[in-house]
Amino acid sequence: ARAVSGRPPALAEPAEQAPPRAEGRGPLAFLRELPGLVLLALLLALLLKSFVVQAFYIPSVSMEPTLRPGDRVLVNRLAYRFGEPARGDVIVFDVGGAEEDRGLVGGFLRWLSEGLGVARPAHEDYIKRVIGLPGEVVEIRRGVVYVDGEPIREPWLAGRADRRSFAPVEVPEGMLYVLGDNRLHSGDSRFGLGFVPIERVVGKAFLVLWPPSRVGWIR
Repeated sequence: ARAVSGRPPALAEPAEQAPPRAEGRGPLAFLRELPGLVLLALLLALLLKSFVVQAFYIPSVSMEPTLRPGDRVLVNRLAYRFGEPARGDVIVFDVGGAEEDRGLVGGFLRWLSEGLGVARPAHEDYIKRVIGLPGEVVEIRRGVVYVDGEPIREPWLAGRADRRSFAPVEVPEGMLYVLGDNRLHSGDSRFGLGFVPIERVVGKAFLVLWPPSRVGWIR
């Protein structure tokens, strides 16, 4: 008989198929994936260390009482990507010369070996406190620091005071004047270290991570 409806006949739906059975995920499957997972975790850790947060070891007394030998501190490497160092910041920086051009592959291998601790960093890192900013005049009179003729408060100082005086110096553009908190035992901008180029600043130290008895924010 002829269909009386003006609608075309409905198309038949295909029969629903059963979902494929999941393959078993036993210990062997996990072991096959383990090297890839370890490599991924390693690369993420290296990227985090290189671009976000890095731990540093304090080897000397130059920042006492704020930081002591043996302390491990965390440094925010992004702190100055969107701002400038401020007076009172505790910064990590290096004073090395120009980087050797190793090419893309050589540079990556150097970065990897330094991150793994196989090779020593090309430059030595220092940690000091920012005192003078670009364009400011810094002078020390019998241990008291003056910036542009005005004494500054330094609540981070403690212990035996340093009563030495140092002539006024103007901080050049793009540079910082830095001091250690332990003024009697610190090589800093008063001596051979000189001014620190802002471009050499690695980041801002913000937390004592170790030992457990000293965990806390750095001020």
